[in-house]
Amino acid sequence: MAAAFPEGEPAPPDGALPARSLAGVGTRPFGVYVHVPFCATRCGYCDFNTYTAGELGTSASPSSWLEGLRRELDLAARVLGDPPAAETVFVGGGTPSLLGADGLTAVLDSVRGVFGLAPGAEVTTESNPESTSPEFFDGLAATGYTRVSLGMQSAARHVLAVLDRTHTPGRAVAAAREARAAGLAHVNLDLIYGTPGERPEDLAASLDAVLEAGVDHVSAYALIVEEGTALARRVRRGELPMPEDDVLADRYEQVDAALTAAGLDWYEVSNWAASAAARCRHNLGYWLGGDWWGAGPGAHSHVGGVRWWNVKHPARYADLLAEGLSPAFGREVLTPEDQRVERILLELRLAGGLPVDALTDSGRAEAGAAAADGLLDDSALAAGRCVLTPRGRLLADAVVRRLT
Repeated sequence: MAAAFPEGEPAPPDGALPARSLAGVGTRPFGVYVHVPFCATRCGYCDFNTYTAGELGTSASPSSWLEGLRRELDLAARVLGDPPAAETVFVGGGTPSLLGADGLTAVLDSVRGVFGLAPGAEVTTESNPESTSPEFFDGLAATGYTRVSLGMQSAARHVLAVLDRTHTPGRAVAAAREARAAGLAHVNLDLIYGTPGERPEDLAASLDAVLEAGVDHVSAYALIVEEGTALARRVRRGELPMPEDDVLADRYEQVDAALTAAGLDWYEVSNWAASAAARCRHNLGYWLGGDWWGAGPGAHSHVGGVRWWNVKHPARYADLLAEGLSPAFGREVLTPEDQRVERILLELRLAGGLPVDALTDSGRAEAGAAAADGLLDDSALAAGRCVLTPRGRLLADAVVRRLT
């Protein structure tokens, strides 16, 4: 069961955007997100908009999805008028690697044909380790992908079992090495910490494996038990304990200490990189209020203060586009105050922090109080920026509430 849609208003059937949101297109960072909704199996913790072959039956397929994607990209060009070249492309899912190198080549060719790629564009695909190979990575590098993000989650077999992950503990490290050998400039490994039954030594082994792989980027996320997932049902039945906040905080500090000692610095609360060049530019576009067109079933987009989201089912998605209609289900036109609050929410998570000038008078007073409480860096605040301390990162959501 995928997460519920946000609240919003109906989206126009032609996908048209207000003139004010189109006015600055091309002056802000612009990226393209492509959602691949297919998975071989469903992981128990996942609430993303994904479908297995058994769930779809004959109602949708990768070929019908790709045809819908091409039509949506053409729609994007019409809506945007003079679409800017994509500075970043991110193919996520689901499991994009199930498409194979040829399928991912077709995806990138479709984006390139409509938008073009800006010089030095970052092009990322997510991949599951078990559906990759040296030949797969060679194909990605040859077609123009520059970055791959691999879902490792853990190196502990029993932790992977709780998460319903199907790859063997060593496969993610091997895949990362294969990606690097193929010439992909940047490789990320994803970790999940706080899984029921995970011990500190399990996480330590996972971190050792990540560092052994030699990747230049790591994303690490606390396990969240999402309603409607198999994991949530197991917790509700008492088969597994709910992750405890104090344990998650300890695990985060363990992750941060190990990665920092190895030369990977945090640049966003859940992300560490070996250099500025290794940071995920596509995600930075999200956090810094850029524009992006999200194509695919359930994908979200944002252009000039208008946010919208597509219908979820791949068959309905393809049918709407075949009829010449936008696949958008709903949208939200953000007010200036909405945008101000969202800026605080997103930019405060970054190592560079948030300008104090973005706060109201009461927010600036709260920033001073937060610094006194050890949640914001004193010296950065004196220089006009709100930057989370290590303790502040553990309580980032609470700090955001104080500042807004």
